[in-house]
Amino acid sequence: MSSLDEFAKAKLENLDVQHLRRTLVETVREDGVWVTRGTRRYLSFSCNDYLNLTHHPKVKAAAIAAIERYGAGAGASRLVTGNHPLLEDLERRLARLKGTEAACVFGSGYLANAGIVPALIGAEDILLIDALSHACLFAGAQLSQAKTVIFRHNDMAHLRELLREHRARYRRALILTDGVFSMDGDLAPLARLSALAAEHDASLMSDDAHGLGVLGEGRGSAYASGEKPNIDLQMGTLSKALGSYGGYLCASQAVVDLVKTRARTLIYSTGLPPANAAAALAALDLIETDAALCARPLANARSFTRAANLPLAESPIVPILLGDPVLALEAQSVLEREGFLAIAIRPPTVPAGTARLRLAFTAGHPEDEIARMAKIVREKILPLAA
Repeated sequence: MSSLDEFAKAKLENLDVQHLRRTLVETVREDGVWVTRGTRRYLSFSCNDYLNLTHHPKVKAAAIAAIERYGAGAGASRLVTGNHPLLEDLERRLARLKGTEAACVFGSGYLANAGIVPALIGAEDILLIDALSHACLFAGAQLSQAKTVIFRHNDMAHLRELLREHRARYRRALILTDGVFSMDGDLAPLARLSALAAEHDASLMSDDAHGLGVLGEGRGSAYASGEKPNIDLQMGTLSKALGSYGGYLCASQAVVDLVKTRARTLIYSTGLPPANAAAALAALDLIETDAALCARPLANARSFTRAANLPLAESPIVPILLGDPVLALEAQSVLEREGFLAIAIRPPTVPAGTARLRLAFTAGHPEDEIARMAKIVREKILPLAA
């Protein structure tokens, strides 16, 4: 056995002892909510397909038509093969939806965050990032080589203190946050963040991966409370509510133009396949014309939290904190026996001591099944954490 194999084996054994090892389980998604694993069929509450558009006839038809006309792949970087007309259409539509001058589409949300931040911020600058921001925002921060300071989750007093302490020593400052926090489902106080940014000559970047299509009549977390605050960089994905794949940035024309010539994850990555762009465009058509569809995921999440005696949901994401990874795995098994799929989330995805079930509600979850799961959670899952 090589030294590398020995290292890997020891690491895996240590993860097994801590109940933190991850495994891939073959799963077939039948539609937006039902999945099959082995011989069993489950109602899934672990998918970010909030509007169930991955299987919508119009979205699938658009993707198929794009493949028939343009082929399956993009071939190379957008800067090498040329900018596909579907991507230009998609960028215009995203900018319009988000209320910005321009947009830039990336190959994935992770690639977007890993490229945007270092394209705009460098070693002479400072980043201030919410402690519970998504891993790809932290990846972008690391790649930027900027001074990075973490502020306590949604703690505006702490952020103000850090800005007063550090801001004057750096050329530029950028505040990073999720719009909807992916593991807790709560919202960032974007209006207050925007005000702090303006007060301290800083810019604000929000990752709205879990807000687009389900909050603010589909326009995202920036519009969730009514009037949109100033957010310099609105990032998001095409892979959640839009049912496709890819990432994007919406910003001013100058910023987008700079990102398109500086972001390494755009320059050195193959462009988004035409089918994904076409699917996202079809999904945007549905979002812009069906406000009731966009409202259902949050309504379903709130119906569940009321019935389960949990804090009222702020988004379609509802965490059930168990603390210990063993308890989280046990809770997952309880729900599996009842025909529900709700995957246990364990460190390092979440902080130590906060292992949980993360439930994601979609437009298509049946009301009676939501009520049945709430009863099971109330009577069998919550007592585990007591």
